Amino acid sequence: MTEFNDRVIAEFRARRGHVGAWGTNLVLIHHRGVRTGTARVNPAMSLRDGDGWLVVGSAKGAPRDPAWTVNLRAHPDTEIEVAIDGDIATVPVRAVELAGQEREAAFARFVEMAPAFASYQAKAPRPLPVIRFVRRGPES
Repeated sequence: MTEFNDRVIAEFRARRGHVGAWGTNLVLIHHRGVRTGTARVNPAMSLRDGDGWLVVGSAKGAPRDPAWTVNLRAHPDTEIEVAIDGDIATVPVRAVELAGQEREAAFARFVEMAPAFASYQAKAPRPLPVIRFVRRGPES
Protein backbone atom coordinates (compact mmCIF):
# COMPACT_ATOMS: atom_id res chain seq x y z
CA MET A 1 0.00 0.00 0.00
CA THR A 2 1.25 3.47 -0.76
CA GLU A 3 1.77 6.29 1.71
CA PHE A 4 -0.92 8.25 -0.16
CA ASN A 5 -3.44 5.41 0.24
CA ASP A 6 -2.51 5.11 3.93
CA ARG A 7 -3.32 8.81 4.44
CA VAL A 8 -6.61 8.55 2.53
CA ILE A 9 -7.67 5.49 4.54
CA ALA A 10 -6.76 7.18 7.84
CA GLU A 11 -8.72 10.32 6.89
CA PHE A 12 -11.71 8.24 5.74
CA ARG A 13 -11.86 6.47 9.09
CA ALA A 14 -11.13 9.56 11.21
CA ARG A 15 -13.72 11.72 9.41
CA ARG A 16 -16.46 9.07 9.18
CA GLY A 17 -16.17 8.51 5.47
CA HIS A 18 -15.54 12.10 4.34
CA VAL A 19 -12.27 12.64 2.48
CA GLY A 20 -11.17 15.96 0.95
CA ALA A 21 -12.33 16.54 -2.62
CA TRP A 22 -13.98 13.11 -2.79
CA GLY A 23 -16.46 13.98 -0.07
CA THR A 24 -18.37 10.80 0.75
CA ASN A 25 -17.90 9.32 -2.76
CA LEU A 26 -15.22 6.96 -1.54
CA VAL A 27 -15.22 3.34 -0.43
CA LEU A 28 -12.51 1.25 1.16
CA ILE A 29 -12.23 -2.07 -0.65
CA HIS A 30 -11.06 -5.06 1.38
CA HIS A 31 -9.46 -7.80 -0.74
CA ARG A 32 -6.98 -10.69 -0.54
CA GLY A 33 -3.93 -11.05 -2.74
CA VAL A 34 -4.34 -13.76 -5.38
CA ARG A 35 -0.84 -15.18 -4.87
CA THR A 36 -0.09 -14.19 -1.29
CA GLY A 37 -3.48 -14.31 0.39
CA THR A 38 -2.47 -11.10 2.18
CA ALA A 39 -5.38 -8.95 3.36
CA ARG A 40 -5.33 -5.52 1.75
CA VAL A 41 -7.42 -2.33 1.72
CA ASN A 42 -7.63 0.18 -1.13
CA PRO A 43 -9.62 3.40 -1.41
CA ALA A 44 -11.63 4.01 -4.60
CA MET A 45 -14.03 6.67 -5.83
CA SER A 46 -17.53 5.25 -5.90
CA LEU A 47 -21.08 5.91 -6.98
CA ARG A 48 -24.22 4.58 -5.33
CA ASP A 49 -26.11 2.14 -7.54
CA GLY A 50 -29.44 1.30 -5.97
CA ASP A 51 -28.54 -0.73 -2.88
CA GLY A 52 -24.95 -1.21 -4.11
CA TRP A 53 -21.86 0.73 -5.16
CA LEU A 54 -19.87 1.12 -8.38
CA VAL A 55 -16.11 1.60 -8.69
CA VAL A 56 -13.73 1.86 -11.67
CA GLY A 57 -10.32 0.17 -11.81
CA SER A 58 -8.66 3.07 -13.59
CA ALA A 59 -5.16 3.21 -12.09
CA LYS A 60 -5.20 6.64 -13.78
CA GLY A 61 -4.95 4.97 -17.20
CA ALA A 62 -2.02 2.66 -16.43
CA PRO A 63 -1.40 -0.21 -18.87
CA ARG A 64 -2.57 -2.87 -16.39
CA ASP A 65 -5.60 -3.25 -14.17
CA PRO A 66 -4.97 -2.33 -10.54
CA ALA A 67 -4.10 -5.33 -8.36
CA TRP A 68 -7.31 -4.96 -6.37
CA THR A 69 -9.40 -5.70 -9.49
CA VAL A 70 -7.38 -8.85 -10.16
CA ASN A 71 -7.83 -9.88 -6.53
CA LEU A 72 -11.60 -9.27 -6.64
CA ARG A 73 -11.95 -11.42 -9.77
CA ALA A 74 -10.37 -14.29 -7.85
CA HIS A 75 -12.13 -13.58 -4.53
CA PRO A 76 -15.38 -11.68 -5.28
CA ASP A 77 -16.96 -12.13 -1.83
CA THR A 78 -15.50 -9.39 0.32
CA GLU A 79 -16.31 -6.29 2.38
CA ILE A 80 -16.25 -2.57 1.75
CA GLU A 81 -16.27 0.31 4.20
CA VAL A 82 -18.74 3.04 3.22
CA ALA A 83 -20.13 6.28 4.60
CA ILE A 84 -23.77 5.80 5.60
CA ASP A 85 -25.78 8.35 7.58
CA GLY A 86 -22.72 10.20 8.87
CA ASP A 87 -20.85 7.12 10.03
CA ILE A 88 -18.82 4.26 8.55
CA ALA A 89 -20.35 0.86 7.92
CA THR A 90 -18.57 -2.32 6.90
CA VAL A 91 -20.77 -4.02 4.33
CA PRO A 92 -20.40 -7.62 3.10
CA VAL A 93 -20.54 -7.53 -0.71
CA ARG A 94 -19.96 -9.53 -3.86
CA ALA A 95 -17.87 -7.84 -6.58
CA VAL A 96 -19.45 -8.20 -10.02
CA GLU A 97 -17.56 -6.93 -13.07
CA LEU A 98 -19.86 -5.22 -15.55
CA ALA A 99 -19.73 -5.79 -19.31
CA GLY A 100 -21.29 -4.45 -22.49
CA GLN A 101 -23.98 -1.77 -22.32
CA GLU A 102 -24.24 -2.08 -18.55
CA ARG A 103 -20.53 -1.27 -18.20
CA GLU A 104 -20.78 1.60 -20.71
CA ALA A 105 -23.73 3.19 -18.90
CA ALA A 106 -22.03 2.89 -15.51
CA PHE A 107 -18.75 4.27 -16.86
CA ALA A 108 -20.61 7.26 -18.37
CA ARG A 109 -21.90 8.08 -14.87
CA PHE A 110 -18.30 8.23 -13.60
CA VAL A 111 -17.25 10.50 -16.47
CA GLU A 112 -20.18 12.80 -15.67
CA MET A 113 -19.13 12.98 -12.01
CA ALA A 114 -15.37 13.18 -12.66
CA PRO A 115 -14.35 13.94 -16.27
CA ALA A 116 -10.78 12.72 -15.58
CA PHE A 117 -12.10 9.17 -16.03
CA ALA A 118 -12.50 9.89 -19.77
CA SER A 119 -8.82 10.82 -20.03
CA TYR A 120 -7.84 7.71 -18.05
CA GLN A 121 -9.78 5.55 -20.52
CA ALA A 122 -8.22 7.36 -23.51
CA LYS A 123 -4.75 6.77 -22.07
CA ALA A 124 -5.27 3.13 -21.10
CA PRO A 125 -4.65 0.36 -23.64
CA ARG A 126 -7.43 -1.63 -21.96
CA PRO A 127 -11.08 -1.15 -21.09
CA LEU A 128 -11.22 0.17 -17.54
CA PRO A 129 -13.05 -2.40 -15.41
CA VAL A 130 -16.25 -1.26 -13.73
CA ILE A 131 -17.16 -3.23 -10.61
CA ARG A 132 -20.55 -3.30 -8.90
CA PHE A 133 -20.55 -4.20 -5.22
CA VAL A 134 -23.79 -6.02 -4.41
CA ARG A 135 -24.76 -6.51 -0.76
CA ARG A 136 -24.51 -10.07 0.56
CA GLY A 137 -26.55 -11.45 3.41
CA PRO A 138 -24.81 -12.68 6.57
CA GLU A 139 -25.27 -16.29 5.42
CA SER A 140 -23.20 -15.75 2.23
